[in-house]
Amino acid sequence: MTHAHTTPSDRKRYLDWLRGVGVLVMIQGHVIDSWTLAEDRHRGAYHLISFVGGVGGAPLFLFLAGVALTLGAVARVKQGRTEAEAAALARRRGWQIFGLAFLFRLQSWIISGGPPSSLLKVDILNIIGLSMVAAAVILSIRRPWRAALFTVAAVALAMFTPIVRALAPLAALPDPLERYLRPVGTATAFTLFPWAGFLLAGCAVGLWLDTKTPREERWVNYAVAVLGAALVVAGYGASFLPAIYAQTDFWTSSPTFFFMRLGFLLMLVGIAYLWHTDRRGQSRVPMFFTRAPLVELGRSSLFVYWIHVEMAYGIVTAPLHRRLPLEQAYVGFLLFALMLYGLVKAKNRVLGFNGAQVRGFRSISSKFIGSRRAAST
Repeated sequence: MTHAHTTPSDRKRYLDWLRGVGVLVMIQGHVIDSWTLAEDRHRGAYHLISFVGGVGGAPLFLFLAGVALTLGAVARVKQGRTEAEAAALARRRGWQIFGLAFLFRLQSWIISGGPPSSLLKVDILNIIGLSMVAAAVILSIRRPWRAALFTVAAVALAMFTPIVRALAPLAALPDPLERYLRPVGTATAFTLFPWAGFLLAGCAVGLWLDTKTPREERWVNYAVAVLGAALVVAGYGASFLPAIYAQTDFWTSSPTFFFMRLGFLLMLVGIAYLWHTDRRGQSRVPMFFTRAPLVELGRSSLFVYWIHVEMAYGIVTAPLHRRLPLEQAYVGFLLFALMLYGLVKAKNRVLGFNGAQVRGFRSISSKFIGSRRAAST
């Protein structure tokens, strides 16, 4: 949903494309959840859409946020920044996202109302922000250990999730703090255990994708896809074994399901690379109309998230909430997605024009200042 800022040459277009796929999955899941009739929620198609959203929606955004964070940090070091400066910038970005989470809740509260306690709801932006801050700490450690530490941290978050959710002493914490560790009523959409694990795993993958040649990048993506397939198979097999935890739920707190979803994400990275990149490591000519729009959506994922949630769930579309048969809700999703893409195009056009004006002004200013300094000497 959010990505680190890199120069155009540093961008990996297939990751933007994959993020765009995640944007569509996110919009689909939210619209179908908000607008579908109660009696249609028992249909197989509805459960399939919910399952796809649970695997390829939020986990994908967290994972790709981690990939982008480390790729951005590595790019900054290559541009002349120190390792400490790159880690500090990553930490600052994490706190910015964490702050935006509260601004987002405030916006929703002002537009659609609700109890003041909703301002402290823990949602995906809260988790992304804090996870990025934690990742920045690992980025400040010596380079040879980073990938291993990211991997160990991701595994630990998954494995400790059932234990943390069963810890009785956590009930003594204030609810706004406990919500970050385990679900508390309806005020918790995401928790650090295990969701932060997806972002930290993405950080490890981002380090692996930082290769020197197109050939190396191709083989890294092959290896990532194979590792993902192995995780899915191993996770599926482990789901039939006796549980090692006293309390766990496969669909919410089980490490088995976490690793299956992570494996699926790793496979998606390899698939996106093959779909979007030729054997020389160059981006393919867009042969299908879906390719370029998805890249644009991917690069504007935070913008799309920010505006679409209130549109799907808020007062603006209140007459549609739980009022449409599944088929009509799906048509609504398609039209809604087209409208959001139009807004992304308009936003990019405005910001692109303004960006060109700013760059031109800076260029003229620097030349003017330089000439004045030369004249004075």
